[in-house]
Amino acid sequence: MIADLSLYLVTDAALCGARGVVETVREAVDGGVRIVQLREKDAEHSHVVARLVELSRVIDGRALLVVNDRLEAVLDARAQGARVDGVHLGQRDESVLHARAVLGPDALIGLTASSAAHLAALHALPEGTVDYLGVGVIRPTATKPDHPPALGIEGFRAFARATALPCVAIGGVGIDDTEDLQSAGAAGLAVVSALCASPDPRAAASEFRARWRRGAVPRVLSIAGSDPSGGAGIQADLKSIAANGGYGMAAIAALTVQNTRGVRDVHVPDAAFLSAQLEALSDDIVIDAVKIGMLANVEAVRVVSAWLDRVRPPLVVLDPVMVSTSGDRLLDADAEDALASLLHRAHLVTPNLAELAVLTRREIEGWPAALAAAEELSTEYGTAVLVKGGHLPGDQAPDAIIDVRSGSREEFGGGRIATANTHGTGCSLSSALATRLARGEDLTEAVRAARSWLRESLREGGALHVGGGHGPVHHFAGLWARGGAGTRPLPEEVAEDWWQGIAGIRAGIDGLPFVRGLADGSLSTEDFLFYLAQDALYLRDYARVLAVAARLAPTPDEQAFWAESARGSILGELELHASWLTPAQGVAAATFVADASPTTTAYLDHLRSVAFGGDYPELIAAVLPCFWLYTDLGKRLHAGEFGERARDPQHPYATWLATYADPAFAEATARAIEFVTRAAAAADDETRARMRRAFERSSAHEQAFFRAPGERGGDSVT
Repeated sequence: MIADLSLYLVTDAALCGARGVVETVREAVDGGVRIVQLREKDAEHSHVVARLVELSRVIDGRALLVVNDRLEAVLDARAQGARVDGVHLGQRDESVLHARAVLGPDALIGLTASSAAHLAALHALPEGTVDYLGVGVIRPTATKPDHPPALGIEGFRAFARATALPCVAIGGVGIDDTEDLQSAGAAGLAVVSALCASPDPRAAASEFRARWRRGAVPRVLSIAGSDPSGGAGIQADLKSIAANGGYGMAAIAALTVQNTRGVRDVHVPDAAFLSAQLEALSDDIVIDAVKIGMLANVEAVRVVSAWLDRVRPPLVVLDPVMVSTSGDRLLDADAEDALASLLHRAHLVTPNLAELAVLTRREIEGWPAALAAAEELSTEYGTAVLVKGGHLPGDQAPDAIIDVRSGSREEFGGGRIATANTHGTGCSLSSALATRLARGEDLTEAVRAARSWLRESLREGGALHVGGGHGPVHHFAGLWARGGAGTRPLPEEVAEDWWQGIAGIRAGIDGLPFVRGLADGSLSTEDFLFYLAQDALYLRDYARVLAVAARLAPTPDEQAFWAESARGSILGELELHASWLTPAQGVAAATFVADASPTTTAYLDHLRSVAFGGDYPELIAAVLPCFWLYTDLGKRLHAGEFGERARDPQHPYATWLATYADPAFAEATARAIEFVTRAAAAADDETRARMRRAFERSSAHEQAFFRAPGERGGDSVT
């Protein structure tokens, strides 16, 4: 059985105190608990059965109900009409194989596990025996004094990686663990004292649930009709869900023949086919929210109602599609009557004025009448109602949210947007709301955000130039304007792209007389000393640039790396240069007496300019070629790619060649590549482009630096 395990309440009668288990469960489920485990291990059988029956009544299909260990209690409670979904077993409790055989394939069966031995035993079971694992304890907890050694977050992470089953974290779990456990692979949080001992279980559960939702991409299902023009129905829903941060799915309840000018025909697939779509989805995917749109006949309504009763998604938004934007009636009369049965199952209903009139069987003229009708609908069906004023005459298009049960009533004003692109506005708004509510926003926040998004999409709809009637809204206008449609590369893709981008420069370096002479030992001492003298000047200021990178680095790891690289430039490379230039003095003022060549000056001016700009990503891209090109060249020289002479220990420049083939330098280069490409991959397009330009300019300066000894003319080493 696939279940939403995100917030899992384990009862503790002592912690519930005078409020009692039943009332605690009622309030916690009101707040968003998705599964309740009754744990009363020492209670009499009759007491457990009676408690399950009572809990089934107060949960009323809003959450799953299981019992700890007491398999016979499940059967007896079911015999009394209670809805008990399954059992959770410990390692010393009933056999899970026996439980599955007794309760059947549709029951929810959980198993406590905390060790490698438990996993080995689990993997030996037939597939489908166990539906989820309760893994812990995460921290020592007084509610289970005989618990095994605490796993901690990282221990849980390792355990969750070792099994394909959903893992619920249990034992010492607090609300501030939500994000860490979610990132560690938890399918949910099992909570005892934080809910049972809370003075307000509803508020505590609501806070847990909101924190969980904010860390996950909501999986939102649209059950609606198809619009081949793409502006309404499931096509609009899927766009809206994506635009508002969700993952969209669709079960098609009707096929329409329509365009922006109107509906020409409707084909309703067999109800069994709709049922099969819904079953296929809920058999595999935990569904966080359901948006219901066009259901064209009674059979479709009944299929959806039965599926909702079985699966019990945590959030249902009903957009009672009866009349299209172009004025066409989309449901037959019997289906309109049957639709009322879905109102009881919805958390939010979003009718337009014409649909609100049908549902309340009253004429609606003006905004006050619309608000009164919405209040009547909310009172009758116990659901929140978003009443929409887009069809009102005049230059204002207000909306209001009314929930009589919670006492909520808030109006949202807004001037009418002058546009013909209104096709699918109701579909788009309702699916946006389902997504935002599933992300953890409260109702007022969700309505305000969804309206803001839809109004932007309405304003930009004309830019699509779709159709000659009521065109669609532009669902992605804001995303495209603010984020573009480009993709973000992986760091390794950045590395490959940039390296290939300087292939011409690298080939040019390979062919330079300096490099060829260095490889075969024919390079004159004069040219080599000129190169070293210029490189000494370069390294002195290059170290200062690296120090700037260390100062700007966003993490301690990067700060330490660039600082150590600056130190290495002075104590490692400059000392090697001084052994040739000023061997008697070491690194001293005399090491830097040469006049900087135009090539050296240009390269350093480039690096200083980037450093002065204070843009860390651009700066580290600019210094990368000095790592990467030298490591690549040194490695290939050492490998004999330029001839075996470069590998000869008696080579006149052997010490210099060895430095750039050193594994430590190669390791430092790999770290530099990692830091730069990771920053580039995370950057926006403009920053990434600046980084690449800085990298390519520095690479060209490196080529010029290698070329300079052969073109120095009147330049002097002294």
